Amino acid sequence: MPIPISNVTRRVVYSASGTGPYAFTFEILANTDIAVFRDDTLLTLTTDYSVTIASNGTGSITLVATPTGATQIAIVGNRTIQRTTDFVTGGDFFANTVNDEMDQQTIFAQQNAEGLQRALSAPQTDPTSINMTLPRASLRANKALGFDANGNPAIADTLGTNRGNWASGTLYYVRDIVKDTTNNNIWQVITQHTSSGSLPIGTNADAAKFTLLVDAAAASTSATNAATSASAASTSASAASTSATAASGSASTASTQASNASTSASNASTSATAASGSATTASTQATNAGTSATAAAASASSASSSASAASTSASNASTSASNASTSASGASTSATNAANSATAASGSATTASTQASNAATSATAAAGSATSAASAQTAAESARDATLAAYDSFDDRYLGAKTSNPTVDNDGNALVAGALYFNSVSGAMQLWTGSAWVAAYVSGSGYLAAANNLSDVSSTASARTNLGLAIGTDVQAYDADLTTLGSGGGSARTFLGLAIGTDVQAYNANIATTNTAQTFTATQTFSGTSSATAIVLNDVAEVTTVSATAATGTIAYDVTTQAVLYYTSNASANWTVNFRGSSGTSLNTLMSTGQSMTVAFLVTQGSTAYYNSAVQVDGTGTGVTTRWFGGAPTAGNASGIDSYRYLIIKTGSATFTVLASNTQFKA
Repeated sequence: MPIPISNVTRRVVYSASGTGPYAFTFEILANTDIAVFRDDTLLTLTTDYSVTIASNGTGSITLVATPTGATQIAIVGNRTIQRTTDFVTGGDFFANTVNDEMDQQTIFAQQNAEGLQRALSAPQTDPTSINMTLPRASLRANKALGFDANGNPAIADTLGTNRGNWASGTLYYVRDIVKDTTNNNIWQVITQHTSSGSLPIGTNADAAKFTLLVDAAAASTSATNAATSASAASTSASAASTSATAASGSASTASTQASNASTSASNASTSATAASGSATTASTQATNAGTSATAAAASASSASSSASAASTSASNASTSASNASTSASGASTSATNAANSATAASGSATTASTQASNAATSATAAAGSATSAASAQTAAESARDATLAAYDSFDDRYLGAKTSNPTVDNDGNALVAGALYFNSVSGAMQLWTGSAWVAAYVSGSGYLAAANNLSDVSSTASARTNLGLAIGTDVQAYDADLTTLGSGGGSARTFLGLAIGTDVQAYNANIATTNTAQTFTATQTFSGTSSATAIVLNDVAEVTTVSATAATGTIAYDVTTQAVLYYTSNASANWTVNFRGSSGTSLNTLMSTGQSMTVAFLVTQGSTAYYNSAVQVDGTGTGVTTRWFGGAPTAGNASGIDSYRYLIIKTGSATFTVLASNTQFKA
């Protein structure tokens, strides 16, 4: 049965909570038209869940087992995109088949629209020069997506997610960043894998799946070397300082001894002058002074050697300090490189944020496009329904070419009075009078016309000549019997043997004439023959009752007062239609078994639509069998007019079959 397809998203997501039911508001045609996910796991129909479909096409799913550990349940439209119906030229074109096909096409369009809403797309206002084609696979591998100055896709800096310390048995994705805790090195993943083995990463079996970002181990070694060099320099400086102190002490001793020698020499000179006897003593003292001078010279030499050693130690300390400075510079360079890497990562994060913003803008544009597409779809559906209704009405009245008289119309329904078809065997149009097929027109080739034999009808003699009628041969001259007949009256009736009241009827004012308007207050029966119809009608007007009434409750339809009942106020509830002859005459009394009547009920609908929910005859549904074309209605036609047609057939005493159909006329 065809159903309306609502303008809703064909996807709904719930927080996982028990077995359900989990409802969905988009319409489906079969329980295989949806896919159900528990988090990222696709579930299997019947094995994992069951589907319940309501009469309007919406429904719900119920899980077989409680979704332990799951966070969400997603239901999405997933009808297989295919076409199984094919219309053949000159073949059947049933409304229900077309509706099913159009419903299916609408579902396909909504599925695609729902998927596009979750995809990246450029806004409608982008220049036509934009090329959204991605760079080839070999260029974009292990890279992030970015955009160039024109807005076209381009390769951007590599991005990464900080996953912290490396651990075995962990799934790592491309561009993830991890830390080796054995040496503090920082690595980036270049191949997705699940980790195994042990640290350090540089000697792990998966080492080729990483690239080194920060060599912290080398920086640590340089720092250690610098510290060692600085310590050695400090030791050398301390030794130099000790040597310098010792040299200063030796120099001071030598100076004191030299001063003592000078004093001794002065005393010796005084002694030599004072007494020559003291020469020996002076000589001895001079010898002692020479010895002291020699010792002083030796001490001075030792001081000079200590100073030279101190100078060498100082040079070595300077060299060690220089080496320490170089190592420190290397460590500073490594730190600078690490800072640059962090700055690049920050820039990449900014780019990612910009791309996320662009993606959100694109998603908003896609949603706007989807809304426009839905509006266009609604307009197209309205135009489609109007076209199908008009075609169906035409198709019920012109049946096309047939080889024999049809008994039903192209939809399999009862024939409509006034229906036409072309008989391809006789080559003539046929008209359905309501009970029989008759010729729709006759040829005028057999009539006399002024163009042939009646070109001079004003002259009796000429007319006879034109017609080839000679008096006495083709026509008879005057005869007395003809005179008697021509005089009329009783003599003519007597001559013809026609007695009033027996052979002919006299004038009666109650006898209807055919050349004036007549109103029949009693039932008239016109019986044809097996080869002739009873009545041929050119123009018939049916009585229509137009009432500013709203359909609701039980509506009494009197078939003796109208053929069409039209309610112009908006329906306010579902209704029951009750057919009767009139308020004082039942339809069972009015109709005989084997008779049928056709009536119509036009219902105006507001924004909330309702429908005919039950059919009665003479106030009861007992003995009434109703068959609906395409299935009983379940909804009305919002803001339109619903046309209900009923063919009522009396099949027995108080027993009726009603063939009903509903055509929706949209605004």
